[in-house]
Amino acid sequence: MIKKTILLLIISLGTSGYAQTSLDTYIQMGLEKNEVVKQQNFDINKSMYALKEARALFYPTVSLNANYTKADGGRTIDIPIGDLLNPVYSSLNQITNSNAFPTLQNQSVLLNPDNFYDAKIHTTMPLLNFEIIYNKRIRSQQNSLQKIELEIYQRELVKEIKIAYYKYLQSLEGVKIYEQALTLVKENQRVNQALFKNDKINRTAVLRSDNEVLRIEANLETAKQASNNAKAYFNFLINRKLDTEIDADTQNETLPDLMLEENTRNREELKKLDLVEELNGNVNKLTQSYWFPKLSGFADVGFQDFDFEVNKQSRYYLAGLSLEWNIFSGNKNKYRLRQVEEDSKKIASQKDNVEQQLLLQHEVAQNNLKSALKQFDAEKDQKEAAKKYNEDITKLYKEGQALYIELLDAQNQWVNAQLNTNVSLYNSWIVFAELERANATFTFKN
Repeated sequence: MIKKTILLLIISLGTSGYAQTSLDTYIQMGLEKNEVVKQQNFDINKSMYALKEARALFYPTVSLNANYTKADGGRTIDIPIGDLLNPVYSSLNQITNSNAFPTLQNQSVLLNPDNFYDAKIHTTMPLLNFEIIYNKRIRSQQNSLQKIELEIYQRELVKEIKIAYYKYLQSLEGVKIYEQALTLVKENQRVNQALFKNDKINRTAVLRSDNEVLRIEANLETAKQASNNAKAYFNFLINRKLDTEIDADTQNETLPDLMLEENTRNREELKKLDLVEELNGNVNKLTQSYWFPKLSGFADVGFQDFDFEVNKQSRYYLAGLSLEWNIFSGNKNKYRLRQVEEDSKKIASQKDNVEQQLLLQHEVAQNNLKSALKQFDAEKDQKEAAKKYNEDITKLYKEGQALYIELLDAQNQWVNAQLNTNVSLYNSWIVFAELERANATFTFKN
């Protein structure tokens, strides 16, 4: 019965501990060296720097500004200083009987300063800006999204590594079965040739045995190439040279645990949508912040003078506040807000759909595992029966009580039964890996 053949996962791990340890090592290697994982980590680092950039917007900005102006021509301001003061100076000279007060000329001053410099330290700092606040929150959530994306890919990678590993083990066992079959048919070929020389059988049996040798050799070569392909794909997943040898250990016909409770509510896909929903809420608030005023402060400390003079009069400082408050923008922000609200509705719909998809994925994987286990149970019984049948027919053939075609049929049944059992065994582990992925039960090492 299937209950007798199904072992708990803990027991199966114990009976094939080295294989599981090797697989765990390869999984860890893949999580560290896989190129897509590296690319995902680059994206996480990029989003982390974007978050730090958003945080930096809260700090003051300090810059050194300097300019020098050389001017000639252009608009002027006429100052009639001579017309105003010369009559007064003339009267004073007469009273004092001297020339102490000179005659002044009217002045014409350029509006553009000539030979003028201005060098200052300019500092600005936001005091009230909701856009910066919500931008920082959005950047933080985007960084968290990148981490969840990495976890989703890592779970998928773990599944692919496990499936590739089981398929490689499956291919090795297939090669082993065909090698044993080749030994068997070559022995049949030797026996038939001996019997033909002694006129015990006709030439047809010899030709048929020769053809069987050729057929099994061809199947063996195909199995070897399939094994090489499985090895190359597995090494590709963990970013090693494609022809690198793999520590391969069979499962010794132990089966995975069937009983995995549904745990799809902890899937990263749902966590991602929850976070996207929160992020969209902050985008909504960011859009609404258009209505709020922006207040910032500024301060300048520096020197300005003509002819590069530097003295006490050259020094200056300037400080103040800047207020910006948008009053009207053609309702563009209103329509932008409507777009964000539609995104919120879409995200809510996606959550419901994804929840159903994940439940369906788990249900299908669970049913596939039940089917695979039953199939293995049936194939295992058929293998035992085929083995006994082959042994009986082989004995009868050697005694001359069975035809070669009967022997050939028994041997083919025995080989096919071994192949089918091998396929169903590792298919059970492959389906279990898919169930584990659907249930998000694999635990990552810190």
